[in-house]
Amino acid sequence: MHPVAPTPLRIGSIELSSPVVLAPMAGVTNVAFRMLCRELELARTGTVSGLYVCEMVTARALYERHPVTMHMTTFDPSETPRSMQLYTVDPEYTYRAAKMIVDEGLADHIDMNFGCPVPKVTKRGGGSAIPYKRRLFGRIVAAAVKATEGTDIPVTVKFRIGIDDDHHTHLDAGRIAEQEGAAAVALHARTAAQRYSGTAQWAEIARLKEHVTSVPVLGNGDIFEPDDAVRMMEQTGCDGVVIGRGCLGRPWLFAELSARLRGEPAPAAPNLGEVGQIMYRHGELLSAHHGEDKGMREIRKHIAWYLRGFPAGSDIRSQLSLVTSLADLRRLIDGLDADAPFPEDGHGPRGRQGTPASVHLPEGWLDDPEEDIVPEGAEIMHSGG
Repeated sequence: MHPVAPTPLRIGSIELSSPVVLAPMAGVTNVAFRMLCRELELARTGTVSGLYVCEMVTARALYERHPVTMHMTTFDPSETPRSMQLYTVDPEYTYRAAKMIVDEGLADHIDMNFGCPVPKVTKRGGGSAIPYKRRLFGRIVAAAVKATEGTDIPVTVKFRIGIDDDHHTHLDAGRIAEQEGAAAVALHARTAAQRYSGTAQWAEIARLKEHVTSVPVLGNGDIFEPDDAVRMMEQTGCDGVVIGRGCLGRPWLFAELSARLRGEPAPAAPNLGEVGQIMYRHGELLSAHHGEDKGMREIRKHIAWYLRGFPAGSDIRSQLSLVTSLADLRRLIDGLDADAPFPEDGHGPRGRQGTPASVHLPEGWLDDPEEDIVPEGAEIMHSGG
């Protein structure tokens, strides 16, 4: 066991007073959600201490200025540091996109996604398939680091344990990323074959921490409560935690985490009245980002996560799942039982868990881990995949 001390986390030039990072999640961690998390952390703890990462964007689409991708990179003026995650398979487009971020001041931190297990990504050799190709993986990381040379913009790398239990790559990936100049590495302690199912293998975070010694190692997987973060850091010795599905419908979780990891009492969980106000604020922020029509379509998936375990009848849940305006959202929220306490079963994972499955890979992908060929067509994946 490694005792946790409430120490800051330094990632290159960025110092965080709490070692907590919001994981990029497609269709979730847009400017609206990040702003909501930051507002709640500030209101509940008096400070904004963590790192809130933008949802993943494709390097080529960013470089080519696709309108949807450019909209996804929206940051509020109050956000600092601004953190952007790139999906990339090609060293050349990696360099161009990272150089564009540097030259145009688009972000203060670049994270790189090598963890996505979605079949449409891996079958083209992207996401969690890439670290198996050690040379290509190293060239991609090196390209981003080269583009940021002479700046205060750190490059970090996120990956999984490997493709499956027979093809672990995380120790090599950590070593290569460290050698190529990454400022930190993050491990989602599942294989690509696990998707989001089963239990995260925290022992592999500890192995990576022993293997990577000169830069911070962050752990990701199965953190749903502040005590989970403490246990992960104690058991693995990792330098910080990355939070994904645990914050769906619970954007106040970052306030609880940052307080607990600074050695302070975690704020009390909100009752249904407070959750209703948070839901409405989320709807406002989504409407400001997308326009009211799309903003209301986007809030619907979040509502189910927000209301998990709360006493809300099927009729009002059904109406909320079809909400089309902020006025309707306000009216329906006002019909909830504001005094209902946060439910005992309101904790734990939200969103699809999925089931383990074989990983879709390009033909012959596993034949040669040293093969250094950019996967054909994978760099044109649309952002958000």
